[in-house]
Amino acid sequence: MLTISRLARQFNLSRSTLLYYDRIGLLRPSGRSASNYRLYSRFDRQRLERICRYRSMGLSIDAIRTIIDAPHDGLESALNERLAGIERQMRVLRNQQRVIRSLLKIRITEDMWEGLTREKWTTLLHATGMSEADMVQWHIEFERLFPDDHQAFLESLDIPEGDIDAIRSMSRQGKR
Repeated sequence: MLTISRLARQFNLSRSTLLYYDRIGLLRPSGRSASNYRLYSRFDRQRLERICRYRSMGLSIDAIRTIIDAPHDGLESALNERLAGIERQMRVLRNQQRVIRSLLKIRITEDMWEGLTREKWTTLLHATGMSEADMVQWHIEFERLFPDDHQAFLESLDIPEGDIDAIRSMSRQGKR
């Protein structure tokens, strides 16, 4: 039997991570010592090993719980869902890369953005190969990563306040 600290060290985790896993029911200790310390069995260690493996793949705690509780039903579905998410993120990053490369080909100056309008911006994005769905995803990521900058950028394009509110609301909800 391992104490919480020894088990945490074996997996390079903090003690508080294991306490959290216990609190949410993902990894409960098999027993308690005479001093009421949590004790983890070989089975608990194997369960934690699986949890860490799935976390390293970027799976959510809920997905991990599903996989561990019903391994035959949940693993393939969770992995397919995670793979699709990674592919979406890669598409977004490739589109951002394409836009940045296109912009870098243009001599960027301080006054380059003067007179930039919504129409000019969307024309530029279309010219770099972005679809409407790509642009929506661009807004979602901009809002998620830099909400204040997203607001300022939209304002700089002279977009009406109501339209800005709608764009940001859609972006926060992650709707395509």
